Order: sequence, then structure tokens, then C-alpha cells
Amino acid sequence: MDGWREVRETLREFALRLPEAHEDHPWGETVVKVNKKIFLFLGVEEPTGKWGPKAGVKLPESNGHALALAGVKPSGYGLGRTGWVTIPLDGPLPEAEVLLDWVEESYRAVAPKKLVALLDAS
Repeated sequence: MDGWREVRETLREFALRLPEAHEDHPWGETVVKVNKKIFLFLGVEEPTGKWGPKAGVKLPESNGHALALAGVKPSGYGLGRTGWVTIPLDGPLPEAEVLLDWVEESYRAVAPKKLVALLDAS
């Protein structure tokens, strides 16, 4: 994927294809939710300064792997303690497949069991 905008849009489109996922814009940021719970943070549309382009996901299983990558940090506001990581989109990134796996892992971590079962059935 070329450029952080393309990466961001790929993550957003993938997330929105998951069962009952929908986009929301709290705090002027783009997030994707399932059942009123955020599973993907995408930040502001046009990031500037220290608020560069980023994504945030909850990774109960892949947390250590993600944090071993350059630039990836535990998410702020105490979210890092529960497995959330923030991934800068304007730096070196893992393969697209890894990023999409992380979005799905985050979805599975917050979605109701019936929706995870629906995802597994498809």
C-alpha cells in the first residue's frame, strides 16, 4: 500500500465489512464501532503536527508483536493497559495482511459473541 491515506482507507473499508460495523465521528475523529464499542481508531481526517496519521486497535493476543515494531506504542488514556496499541501510519508498517488481521482481532475482542460466530461462519 502506498501512502498513509491509502493504508487508512484500506483499514476503514475492511473494518466496515465486518458484521454490524459502522463508522462514527466522536471528538472529530473517525472510529469504527460494533455494538456501540470502538474497535478501530483512525484519528482525524487531516492530521497535522504531533498528531500524525495513526490507527488504534485492541490486541489481546498480538499486543507484544505489535509493540515490538518501530513506532508502535501503547495507546493513551489508560487504553494501553487493556491491550490497545497506536500504530503510526506514516512510518514503516507491517504487511497489509498483518494490519487487517489486527483489525479483525480488535473486532473479535469487543464484538458480541453472536457477531464473532457470524464472522466465523462466513
